[in-house]
Formats: sequence, C-alpha cells, structure tokens
Amino acid sequence: MPAPSGNQFWKVRSSHGRAPIFANSDELWQACTEYFEWVEANPLHEARPFAYQGEVKVEMIERMRAMTISGLCIFLGIARRTWDNYGERDGFDDVTARVEAIIRTQKFEGAAADLLNTSIIARELGLADKAEVTGKDGAGLAAPMDELSKNDIARRVAFLLAQGLNSAAQ
Repeated sequence: MPAPSGNQFWKVRSSHGRAPIFANSDELWQACTEYFEWVEANPLHEARPFAYQGEVKVEMIERMRAMTISGLCIFLGIARRTWDNYGERDGFDDVTARVEAIIRTQKFEGAAADLLNTSIIARELGLADKAEVTGKDGAGLAAPMDELSKNDIARRVAFLLAQGLNSAAQ
C-alpha cells in the first residue's frame, strides 16, 4: 500500500541521511590505530623451501603487510569516498593527514629495508627514476613521424622488429 498522496512524513525525521560512523576525530583516530595494530599482528605468510643435507623442507615465513588506505577503508567499513570526505571536514583533516603520512612512511620504510617489493611501493608512492633526454637546445632526439619518409618509417619498424626477434631468441 503506497503512502497517501501529498504526505509530508519526511518532515517528521529528526535528521536526513545516515549519521557519520565516527562522531568525532578521536573516534576516527582510535579506529585507525586499531587498523595499524591489526596490520602488525597479521603479517602475510610465504611458503619458502629450504634444503639441508639433501632434505627439502617448506617453512612458512612471515612477511611484512603493507598498510594501504584501501585496506584501512575496508577495515573501517567505509568507502574510499567517505574517507576523502572525512579529510575535508573540520577537525578530521588533521587525523586523516596524519594517518596518510603514517601509511606512506610505513610503505616507504618497508621498501627501503627490502621488506616490501620496492617496485610496487615506488609506483604506489609515485616515486620514479625519470630522466628526460633531449637533443640540441632542448629539441627532441627523433624527427616527428610526419617529417619522415615512408622508407625511413619502414626501416625503423624493421629495426624494432629485428630487436624483438633477437631478444626473444635469447
């Protein structure tokens, strides 16, 4: 049975929308520290074979679990967008900035100590070794494609294909 036409039941509500999960920044900080403790208490496990005197054994090795904002959001039961919204609210911005700095530092230090995959963490943190190579007076090294003859383009394509075949044969 539908609501009566012209009803104004919505005016009776004391609030509109869902109440925030964390009423204040202290509650959010407490929940984030619980995530940090959970990450430390639940390392990843790797099966690693060892050979000693001709006998092979497989041992489970504990590996560092990287903290992530995505993992934090799953732990807190919120969407990433909700986390971002907390970061824009007065009183919560300091907590979200501190938590993001802690997570970034944990990943960086874990990668620096070779406890985490350095390539993955470098990409995650936006770290990259980039070198820009230019020609004379900052110009590009190669001529633009529209300035090359069809013969030049064919030669370059053949060269690249030959390189690919050579590396595949090795």
